[in-house]
Amino acid sequence: MKILVVDDEALARERMLRLLARLAPDAQVFEAGGGEQALELAAARQPDLLLLDIRMPGMDGLEVASRLQSQAQAPAIVFCTAYDEYALDALDKQAVAYLLKPVREEKLRIAIERAGQVNRMQIAGLQEGDGGRNHIVSETHKGVEMVVIDEVRCFIAEQKYVRAEHPGGSLLIPDTLKELEQEFGGQFVRVHRNALVALAHIAGLRRDAEEGWRVELAEVEVSPGVSRRHLGELKERLKQQ
Repeated sequence: MKILVVDDEALARERMLRLLARLAPDAQVFEAGGGEQALELAAARQPDLLLLDIRMPGMDGLEVASRLQSQAQAPAIVFCTAYDEYALDALDKQAVAYLLKPVREEKLRIAIERAGQVNRMQIAGLQEGDGGRNHIVSETHKGVEMVVIDEVRCFIAEQKYVRAEHPGGSLLIPDTLKELEQEFGGQFVRVHRNALVALAHIAGLRRDAEEGWRVELAEVEVSPGVSRRHLGELKERLKQQ
């Protein structure tokens, strides 16, 4: 993996380089002190991941991300900033993660793992398509949390919120199932009025006398029920996989 660290503060770059030396010792790491230099290095080195500060003199991190998004092979982006008011703008730039400074080692490790799962061709494909999100976001007591869509196993409707289940846990998000189905219908299939499941992560179907049909999903314990109304469509979509 090739990683570009972008921050106008030299001490912040040095700290990030020390963290990367422990977390990704085999990575090729480059550094830039500003937006213009970041774009030059991105063009020359073709990094897989940018660890990008937002508030910088001249060209800020959001503008850097916007320019990189227009490229055919765009890197994954993790924003690292001392200011949390940029979170929504960061989401518009399809960030893999949004980390508040001082960046904690464990948070950075998770972000690097996510970046590895969302490879450059996946991101390019999203940008060339309908411009949809490649992540979901939730504001929790821990701050802004993000999960890449490819990690989500299912969406379950619960009263005013939808719960997104993934191997690392679950997030409550404000989206409705209808909105999620319209946006991610190519990846998810409706199995019940209150559930969408990720086709790529279906491990099997099981049926018992009391519960009826249920979907078994990889790496999570949640097993959504399948209604009679949606059973036929589910089986047909599985045949096409």
